[in-house]
Amino acid sequence: MAAGGVEAARAALEAAGGLPDAELGLADVALQFARIDAPEADWQGARAALSAMLREAARAAAAEPRAARGEAEARRALLAGLLHGTHGFAGDTARYDDPRNANLIRVLERRRGLPVALGILWLEAAEAIGWRAHGVDFPGHFLVALEGRSAPLIVDVFHGGRAMGAPELRALIKRVEGPEAELRPGLLRAMDKRAVLLRLQNNIKLRRLGAGDIEGALACTEDMLRLAPDHAALWREAGLMRHRLDRLGAALAAFERALELEPDGEAAARIRGLAAELRGRLN
Repeated sequence: MAAGGVEAARAALEAAGGLPDAELGLADVALQFARIDAPEADWQGARAALSAMLREAARAAAAEPRAARGEAEARRALLAGLLHGTHGFAGDTARYDDPRNANLIRVLERRRGLPVALGILWLEAAEAIGWRAHGVDFPGHFLVALEGRSAPLIVDVFHGGRAMGAPELRALIKRVEGPEAELRPGLLRAMDKRAVLLRLQNNIKLRRLGAGDIEGALACTEDMLRLAPDHAALWREAGLMRHRLDRLGAALAAFERALELEPDGEAAARIRGLAAELRGRLN
């Protein structure tokens, strides 16, 4: 992609950053992130393929009366059959840490992805049909909740769209947190769209940090801030990375913005100390 394409993608992220959460298009924003991450990829082809799949989902739902009546299990079975059966999407268990698994263009091409990337496909399909669904901020493993006439049905989109009852959720939290962990209030917190998109990009940021690519991790963080300009924790992270890259003025600006947004708490106290140190060095 030419530089102008990257600039256009970043402008689209900034425009999305000014929208209310309910007006965000999950896949639209994820494709803009993916354009920046993979400039050579055919993002328009990926968008066209996704649009065709969403139309297919709407047609399939219209022919399923139980799903139309609000039976969550029927809705789960329909989406699992379409996304994982017909189209072959699956969690990438062989190369989980491959950065392509968090890039929606590559996910659509390879039919493999991380839980949150596959979850975006589920959430987009549900929205295209007119069904209510949301992401679930389960520790270490993104899940999807499909709503219906009764309680929401929790779905593991990484493993073929299987339903997750209490026994399965209990086994999962033990795998994530250890054998002593148990189900507790708050584990099934609903996520808004912005939080889902930030969780997707956080995977890329963490992999770049793990590889020692501070510059790349900072670029990812700054793109996340285009979507979430009032996210104090991201401003703190951007400031710390700029500090490590010896961009002291930019680091101070990020710290000051973080403190404007979140002036209290332990994290704010640490950042306030770093900001004071930087002011001393810059004066």
